[in-house]
Amino acid sequence: MKYIEEYRNPEISKKIASEIKNISKKEIRLMEVCGTHTTSIFKNGIRSVLPDKITLISGPGCPVCVTPVNEINAFIELANIKDVIIATFGDLIRVPGSKSSLQKAAAAGKNIQVVSSPIDAVNLAAENRNKKVIFLGVGFETTAPAIAGSIIFAKDAGVKNYFVYSAHKTVPPALFALMDDKNANINGFILPGHVSMAIGACAYLPFFKHYQIPSVIAGFEPVDILNAILMLVKQIETNSPELQNAYKRAVSYEGNKKAREMIAKVFCKTDAKWRGIGIIKNSGLKIRNRFVGFDAEKEFDIKITDKIKEPKGCSCGQILKGIMSPPECPLYKKICNPINPVGPCMVSSEGTCSAYFKYFD
Repeated sequence: MKYIEEYRNPEISKKIASEIKNISKKEIRLMEVCGTHTTSIFKNGIRSVLPDKITLISGPGCPVCVTPVNEINAFIELANIKDVIIATFGDLIRVPGSKSSLQKAAAAGKNIQVVSSPIDAVNLAAENRNKKVIFLGVGFETTAPAIAGSIIFAKDAGVKNYFVYSAHKTVPPALFALMDDKNANINGFILPGHVSMAIGACAYLPFFKHYQIPSVIAGFEPVDILNAILMLVKQIETNSPELQNAYKRAVSYEGNKKAREMIAKVFCKTDAKWRGIGIIKNSGLKIRNRFVGFDAEKEFDIKITDKIKEPKGCSCGQILKGIMSPPECPLYKKICNPINPVGPCMVSSEGTCSAYFKYFD
């Protein structure tokens, strides 16, 4: 298939769905790791064409959702510093911290600006030399290269009032954490497309070799997702686990070499806390010492405490691990909704609770 319309073709989707039903015998649970997959699955009614034996569960593939409360609190604290401009992607604005959010801080007069790219934040710093511009680096391997590039660009351009707070997370280590959870009941993974474009199929080899669990990289159109599910069902039914790439038109074995080089040049691995999961070894990215002058965490004296409780009754942590579904959360649609989100899973467009609220019923 060459054209995007073919990946949205309902007749092709019906044929794949029919084949899935014909070969499906076992009760299986498949986790889509990526938040964009979650949204696409709901939007295109993928669940409705699958046999009852197949359950799709959503994982921690929303970067805003896995950003812990203490980091959100740190972002708000940074916004309170005199002569600071906070630059951020829009999906972070409404995520609640312990007592506030960036949106509320902006309403209180703090200088918080939504930008469409990290380079926009560098330009903002160049235009406001008397201010310190802090870009909030939240995201997976998809956004990390661009943010790394912004630091290199700022250094080369002599923009010394530009800083990045790196709260990046990386996906492969999270897969290990999910499988190591005793409550996990996952039979196969639909691996993320965008992340895989950067890191390549090879990045999942250590995970696959360790667990021998069926894993398929998928695109985002209905045919992409159904085809990935079919491949996983075949592996599970024949007890022949593989790491397969069903998104070869965008994902190569080695990934985007330039993107990987940019990440490696600016960042190094560090342990990171994931909301609902906890500390995952080597799953974060911190700014290397050679770029320390752009590291907001080093430049500003912000105290980050881990002794912060999640909102009472919020089940985001269990939802991010696929242990619970949003309707099982006691706050879902009662207190927590898109207008009044209690947890981040309801805030982001890629959040599982948000997708359920919009598409499920």
